[in-house]
Amino acid sequence: MVSRLVLGCGTTGRAVVDELAERRGDVLVLDPDESRVESLRNEKIAAETRDTTDAEALRDLNRPVDVVVVAGDDAGTNRRTAAAAREVYPDAQLVVYLGFEATASDRDALADIADDVVDPGKAIVEHLEAVVASGGQTRLRALRETLEGITGTLGVFTHDNPDPDAIAAAVALARIAERFGVDAEVCYYGEISHQENRAFVNLLELDLRNVDAEDDLEYDAVALVDHSAPGVNDQLDPETDVDVVVDHHPPKQDVDATFVDIRPGMGSTSTIMVEYIRGFGIDAGSEVATGLLYGIRVDTKDFAREITTDDFEAGAWLLPRADIDVLERVESPSMSADTLDTIARAVDNRELDGSVLASCVGSIADRDTLAQAADRLLTMQGVTVTFVYGYIEGTIYASARSRGSDVDLGEVLREAFGEMGSAGGHADMAGAQLPLGLFDQVGDEAEETLTEMVEDVVSARFFDAIRGE
Repeated sequence: MVSRLVLGCGTTGRAVVDELAERRGDVLVLDPDESRVESLRNEKIAAETRDTTDAEALRDLNRPVDVVVVAGDDAGTNRRTAAAAREVYPDAQLVVYLGFEATASDRDALADIADDVVDPGKAIVEHLEAVVASGGQTRLRALRETLEGITGTLGVFTHDNPDPDAIAAAVALARIAERFGVDAEVCYYGEISHQENRAFVNLLELDLRNVDAEDDLEYDAVALVDHSAPGVNDQLDPETDVDVVVDHHPPKQDVDATFVDIRPGMGSTSTIMVEYIRGFGIDAGSEVATGLLYGIRVDTKDFAREITTDDFEAGAWLLPRADIDVLERVESPSMSADTLDTIARAVDNRELDGSVLASCVGSIADRDTLAQAADRLLTMQGVTVTFVYGYIEGTIYASARSRGSDVDLGEVLREAFGEMGSAGGHADMAGAQLPLGLFDQVGDEAEETLTEMVEDVVSARFFDAIRGE
């Protein structure tokens, strides 16, 4: 069995650790930051607090190691760590992430010490060359011409109840529009109720407008980000003329807009917006850079889900420009009483079929608590898939998660509930919305209470779909 040692766990290191944790063999992470180590331990990853540049601290581990990965963010620290690792583990395969702000001496030293060196600067240059070769300049020119053709104010709309990726991408597009003399306002329908998302908006002091269907919207132009059709996952009139669409989800219908950039291969819409920020030479500022980095991390599950080279390179470019202290505060908000209550009910009401868990939590006060419950239940021993659902204001909401599973949750939920409402998502993270009124037709066979009726139908359809029945 392969034994791997990861020294330093910065943004890149965390992505490496998450990937290695899914593979055969054991992994031990050493990092001098106690909070990072505690976070890893909470996710059942072996980690210890140690000075990675101290050869004696590494020697005290007294364990065989086949592969050493040095993955901190600082180039100087990585060089010293690599030297200590080579001294203690002369026969191990040594892979070193160069890190940021590397000097010529850092590069020369690592070239002599390491078996492999990953250089983010080189990757970014190669990416820029690929962008030019693949038509990136054409997209830049087309977006600029579209924005310069707008007279008046641009309304930039996220999807309903926006997540960090949608919010960050919308704010970035507004910043780009302003660069070309167009006033822009970021708008969303629904709520930002997840505590991390609220902390994200509040700590970065993002300027967003919460609108509803009754508002008289007098925008001269409209942009959609992280979705591609008016009236679908937003409350705009379906006949609204759209000027700009930027999204990373495959469209379900033809997209009608003056400018369209939809790239399903990307891990996030924020990744696409980084290309425009960089291409136009815009100083995004710390708040936008931090927002875009968080948007990418959330939608790619910390660079571990459906990630592309573009996502990694966008994150590498954003990291030195982002406020990491704010990012850490965003990722560690206090948990609300509603969330704790929902998690407790999800545990109590769980139904297991092998490693697949489904749980109906009944009436909820906040739909975002379902996602947090699904995430939390995924840490239970022996569970690889979770499906948590409840209802509020005439709608059933469901959130599903998977870990190390062959199941494509997006397809499973579409198969189970596509004809009843809206459903879909990623292979390891998906959701569904179903009108509660349809359960009036369930009939006399159902249990007497509404919760029992919902549970009777929803869990059964989910388990049938995941079994392929």
